[in-house]
Amino acid sequence: MKNKILVLGLMLLAGSNYAQQDAQFTQYMYNTISINPAYAGSNVGVSLFLLNRSQWVGLDGAPVTTNVSVHAPINRSSVGLGLSIINDKIGPSDESNVAIDFSYTILISDTYKLAFGLKASGNLLNIDFTKLNQYSQNDYSFETNIENKFSPNVGVGLYLYSDKSYIGLSAPNLLETKHFDKYANVGASSLIAQERIHYYLIAGHVFEISSDVKFKPALLTKLVQGAPLQIDISGNFLINEKFTAGAAYRLNAAVSAMVGFQASDSFFIGYGYDLETTRLASYNSGTHEIYLKYDFFNRFGKVISPRFF
Repeated sequence: MKNKILVLGLMLLAGSNYAQQDAQFTQYMYNTISINPAYAGSNVGVSLFLLNRSQWVGLDGAPVTTNVSVHAPINRSSVGLGLSIINDKIGPSDESNVAIDFSYTILISDTYKLAFGLKASGNLLNIDFTKLNQYSQNDYSFETNIENKFSPNVGVGLYLYSDKSYIGLSAPNLLETKHFDKYANVGASSLIAQERIHYYLIAGHVFEISSDVKFKPALLTKLVQGAPLQIDISGNFLINEKFTAGAAYRLNAAVSAMVGFQASDSFFIGYGYDLETTRLASYNSGTHEIYLKYDFFNRFGKVISPRFF
C-alpha cells in the first residue's frame, strides 16, 4: 500500500504545475460538450448525459470523475445552451467545475453546419493535506488546507458537422488561473496549481458498411504546455441501430474497449474499460467508465436514425 501511495504522490507532485489538468474521458465522443461549447444544441432535442469514471482501480487515492451535462437548441433556433458539472477527486484533492455553454450555428451548405461556442465556468478546489503521509515535520507547504478556492474561466470552440461527419477545435479554459498561492500577499510564491490552456482537436466520420452496420473512426488530440501531446484514436461499430462496440488507443498511455446499448428510442447506456500500457499498470487493475444518455424529443419529432455522435 505504501508503494501505491508513493506512486500517486509522485504523480501529483510532478503534475501540480504543468500536467494535463482537464478531466479525461475515454468516451468523449458522446459528451463533446465537456470539451467544446460549440457542441451545445447540436442534437434535435434536450440531451442529458451522466458519466462516472473510476481510474486506476486499486491505486489508493486514484482519480474518480463524475460528469453531468444537459444541452439543447432553443426553440429550433440557431442558438444552443448547455450546462455541465464535473467533479474530479484525486488523492487529497476534490475539484468541481460548473460551466454554462452557448452556441450559435449557421448553415454553410446543404449538409454542413458550423457552430461557434462560448463557455463560462467556475472552479472550486478543495485539498485536505491531512490525507497525505507527511514525512518531513518542517515542511510548511502542507500546513493549511485549501477550502473552496474559487476561480472563474472562459472558453471558446468551433464545431463543423453534418449527419455523418464532424470536426471541432476548442480551448475550454483560456485563463491560466492560479488556484492557490498561499503566500501571494507577503511577496513569496508557493504555487500549488495553475490552470494551463488545453487545446483540443476532434474529428470523426460515420461509414455505412451495410444497411445494418455503421463504422465510426474518431480522433482526439489534446495539447497543453509542459505535457506530451495526447492522441486518442478510436473505432466504433453501430449494429442495427442498437448495439455499439469498439476499441481505442491513447498514445503511450492506454488501450480501451467500449460497448453500448440503445435500450429505447431515448435511452442509451455505455461502458468503457482502459488498460494502462505504462509502468503504472503494475499498480492498478484498469479504469472503468460507465455513462447514461437520455434524449428528450420535442414536438418536432425524434431522430429516425441516431447520428452516432
